[in-house]
Amino acid sequence: MSAHTEPAAVRLADHTTLGLGGPARSYLAADTTDGLVAAVAAADAAGEPVLVLGGGSNLVVADTGFPGTVVHVASRGVSLEETGETDPASGEPVVLLRAQAGAEWDPLVERVVAEGLNGLEFLSGIPGRVGSTPIQNVGAYGQDVSQTVREVLVYDRRGGGLRVLSAAECGFTYRDSVFKGDDRYVVCEVVFALHRGKLSRPVAYAEVARALGAEAGERVPMDLAREAVLGLRRGKGMVLDPDDPDTRSAGSFFTNPVVSPAEFAAVRERAAALLGPDTPVPGHPGADGSVKLSAAWLIDRAGFGKGYGSGPARLSGKHTLALTNPGGATTADLLDLAREVRAGVEAAFGVRLVNEPVMVGVSL
Repeated sequence: MSAHTEPAAVRLADHTTLGLGGPARSYLAADTTDGLVAAVAAADAAGEPVLVLGGGSNLVVADTGFPGTVVHVASRGVSLEETGETDPASGEPVVLLRAQAGAEWDPLVERVVAEGLNGLEFLSGIPGRVGSTPIQNVGAYGQDVSQTVREVLVYDRRGGGLRVLSAAECGFTYRDSVFKGDDRYVVCEVVFALHRGKLSRPVAYAEVARALGAEAGERVPMDLAREAVLGLRRGKGMVLDPDDPDTRSAGSFFTNPVVSPAEFAAVRERAAALLGPDTPVPGHPGADGSVKLSAAWLIDRAGFGKGYGSGPARLSGKHTLALTNPGGATTADLLDLAREVRAGVEAAFGVRLVNEPVMVGVSL
């Protein structure tokens, strides 16, 4: 079976990690790449709006739902290919991992770590499916998928056929790509170039290094790297757990702002005036001279602590960067809280936060 239609009035809240979103006018699941392409092509030919839905972990859907066809990606095929190549830097054999868009992300990471393949270990615990990873250039703890994506098989809705995009053609930048904000391409399969070896890629994030008792740049056993990341994510409510309402979120709701040196100096001046002259402002310098700020730090120092919220939507009790639906919230409630936090950070530090999740039928 390549695709099948579900009964009418499927609630999108049942298919998002936030547990929010109204009904889909039409809903079908596609469990093969051919079925996915056929479903999207048929809806396009009928002039029907299309929402391609994966794990729903990065979506904020309107309370009114989606007035078109929702195509739920359920294609889960995965294969490994020995290439005969050797990575020139590490000397490790290169293995290609080909995964269809509907494959669950964290079980896939668990599998490749067990196989002794490095390149995805610091991306453990992230909810969702493979197809969303290149769209968002998913990343965490100093690693993102742009470092390992070799190519992406897409359905080109404009050209009307399948097409292979190289990593360079994907236009990866921080939490962005050619796919984000443009519905031309439907991600069907992703090919990752991983390395076979006993150790992780170099530890690139101070928090992970501390958890491992390692130095930045050190390589550690892959299973230990995965365990450390899962532990850190659980402590922040970032690993899905039906018994923990703090995990009923879309993960990090805001991206970490990237500012110029002059803008960073202005933030530091505001922080000194607001919090005291010796207040350190965390910032990670980029190769181009830019500085990446911590959105979580800005939110907390602007007065929005863990668990903040007077309505049914709240900040996570474990991490200020996650907006949660503990139960009974609507999308409107969540967005009211997001706007309050965004306005408060901008008033305090002059920095306007940008949402990370994709908005469907709503805007911030």
